[in-house]
Amino acid sequence: MSRYEETYLNSIKNPEEFWADAAEDIFWYKKWDTVLDNSNPPFYRWFAGGQVNTCYNALDRHVDVHGAGENLALIYDSPITGTSSKYTYSELRDVVSNFAGGLTNMGIKKGDRVLIYMPMIPETLIAMLACCRIGAIHSVVFGGFAAPELATRIDDAEPIAVIAGSCGIEPGRVVPYKPLLDQAIAISKHKPTQCIIFQRNAGPASMIAGRDIDWMDVMSKGYPQECVPLSATDPLYILYTSGTTGVPKGIVRDNAGHMVALKWSMTNTYDTHPGEVYWAASDVGWVVGHSYIVYAPLLQGCTTVIYEGKPVGTPDAGAFWRVISDHNVKTMFTAPTALRAIKREDPNAKLLERYDLSQFKSLFLAGERADPDTMEWAHQHLNVPIVDHWWQTETGWSITGNFLGLGALPIRFGSSTKPAPGFKLEVLDENTSPLPPGEIGALSIKLPMPPGCLPTLWKNDEGYVSSYLKEFPGYYQTGDAGYIDEDGYVWVMTRTDDIINVAGHRLSTGGIEEVLASHSAVAECAVMGVADPLKGQIPIGLLVLKAGINKPDGEITAEAVQMVRGSIGPVASFKTAVIVKRLPKTRSGKILRGTMRNIADGQPYEIPATIDEPASLEEIAQDLRSAGYPAK
Repeated sequence: MSRYEETYLNSIKNPEEFWADAAEDIFWYKKWDTVLDNSNPPFYRWFAGGQVNTCYNALDRHVDVHGAGENLALIYDSPITGTSSKYTYSELRDVVSNFAGGLTNMGIKKGDRVLIYMPMIPETLIAMLACCRIGAIHSVVFGGFAAPELATRIDDAEPIAVIAGSCGIEPGRVVPYKPLLDQAIAISKHKPTQCIIFQRNAGPASMIAGRDIDWMDVMSKGYPQECVPLSATDPLYILYTSGTTGVPKGIVRDNAGHMVALKWSMTNTYDTHPGEVYWAASDVGWVVGHSYIVYAPLLQGCTTVIYEGKPVGTPDAGAFWRVISDHNVKTMFTAPTALRAIKREDPNAKLLERYDLSQFKSLFLAGERADPDTMEWAHQHLNVPIVDHWWQTETGWSITGNFLGLGALPIRFGSSTKPAPGFKLEVLDENTSPLPPGEIGALSIKLPMPPGCLPTLWKNDEGYVSSYLKEFPGYYQTGDAGYIDEDGYVWVMTRTDDIINVAGHRLSTGGIEEVLASHSAVAECAVMGVADPLKGQIPIGLLVLKAGINKPDGEITAEAVQMVRGSIGPVASFKTAVIVKRLPKTRSGKILRGTMRNIADGQPYEIPATIDEPASLEEIAQDLRSAGYPAK
C-alpha cells in the first residue's frame, strides 16, 4: 500500500484523530473542546471551542517562535509597472501590525466586515492580514468589478468600511476603481461609513470629504496592534461566487479549519516547505488567490509571489518562465487557460530557452479541466510533474490531486488523480445511488466535509442547504460530472449542466473537447450543446488556433469533425466546428460556455460581472452568426 493510500484510508476511517494530528501544526491560544462538532447536521464545525488567530500563524509565529524574521515572506513582481519589491517576515509583520492599529483607530473591530477592492499589489495582502489580525471579516472583490455587482456584495456583507485602490493597471490602459466604488455605494442600500483609498501614481482618485481616508494617513496614525484571539469557528472571510443575477452566494471560511487544511496541503499536496518560493499566478478575489497567494504559503513559512501581469503580453509568452527564473520559484500554480495562451503564442516553447528553471520542481493546474494535450505540452517542455487538481471556491483547497509530499502517483493526463485525504468522493446517479467505475454521474462528497470547506453561506443557512445539499441527501453536490475509474483515478469531465443529451445519448462536452484539443493546429477549444429540433441538442466546437498556422480554416474544421467522429463515433452528431479569435472567459480563466450557448440558441444572456474581456462576447456572437447560429 502506498503512503498516499495509507494516509487517505486513515483520514476516512479516523477523521477526528487525523485532523487533530494535523492541527498540531498551528498555534492555538486555546485547544479545541471537540475536533468535529456534529451536533447540528448538516452544519458541521471543526475544532469547536478552540481559539486561534490566522495572522499570528501566518506572520508573528515565524518571527517570534521560529526565528525566521529575516526570511523572505513576499515578492511583488509587476511587469505592468516595471517595479518590484520584497518584504521579510519581520517587515511584513510590522507593516500589517501597524495598519491593523490604524484600522482599530478608526473603530473597526472583531466581527465587523471590511470589503477590499484592490489590484494585485502588496497592500492588498497587507489589508487582508490586518483584518485577520483584529478579527474583522474581510470580503475581497475583484478590482474593476462593475458597480452593480459591487453594490450587491456591499448590501449582503454590510461592511463598515471599504479598502480600495485608486486604480488597476492593465496592459496599455489604466482602470479607475474609485468611480466604480463611488457608483456602487450610491446605488447600494447599505452605506459603508469609511473608505480607505490607496493612491496609485498611474491614476490618483478624487476623495470625498468625511468618508474617504488616504491609506498613508491610516498608516501614519497606526500603531503595533497585537493579534486578537478568535474562536476557531469565527468567520475569517466571505468570498462571493460569481453570479450574474440575484443575490450572490457568500462563501464563509472559518479560521481554524481553514488554517489546518491549508498548512497540511502545503506539505503533502505541494511538497513545498519553509523557506521555499511558492507562486500562485492568480488573483485575490478568486479562491486560489486567497488560499495560495496569501494564506497557505505564509502559514507554511514560504515566500509567496504577487504578480501583476499576464501570461502573455507582459511583455511576451515567456513572462511566467522569467518570474520562475528570477525568483527561484520551486512550485507554481496557475490555470490551464494561462498555459494554453502561452502555447498558442509560443507553441515550441522557444522563449523557455532564455531562462534557468533548475530550481523549478512542479506545476499545478486548476480552475477548469486541464486537457491532456496541454498537460503533455507542458510536461514535454518543463520536464517536471504537471498536476491537474480539482477544487472549488466552496472547498477552499483541492478535492482531488496528486499528493507529491506523500510520494507522487503515476500521472494520467486528463485525470485529476485521486481524492484528497478527508474527501469521501462518490459518483451518484439521479437517485443518489453510487455508480460503478467508469460510469459518468454527479461527483459528490459524503458529509461531513473535511476542514477548510465552507460551513455555510453568509447569513443564508437555507441557501446553503438548497444550493448544495438538497439534491443528494447526505452529500455535498459539487455541480461537476465525471467518473472514477477502476484504479480510483478521478476524471472530472464537465459541469453537470454541460452534459448534453443528443437523441437520448448523454455526452460530456469535456470528452469532445479532449479530442479537438489534440488537433495539431488547435490552441484551445470549447464545446457546447445547442438546441436541435430533431435530436434535442447537438454539439458545436469553437476552435482557437495556434499562432502561425497557415492551413485553410475549412480544412482544419473538416479534420476536427472527422477526429470527433473517429474517436467518439457518429452518436455525437458532431458536424460543426467554428474557428474563433478568442474564447470569452472570466478573470479566473473559466470559459463562458453557458453564455455562448445562450447566444447560439438566440436566448437572452447576461454579460457576467467577472468577464475578462467583454468585447470577446460580441466577437463570438459574430462568429456564430457567420456559422448560422442562432438557426433560423
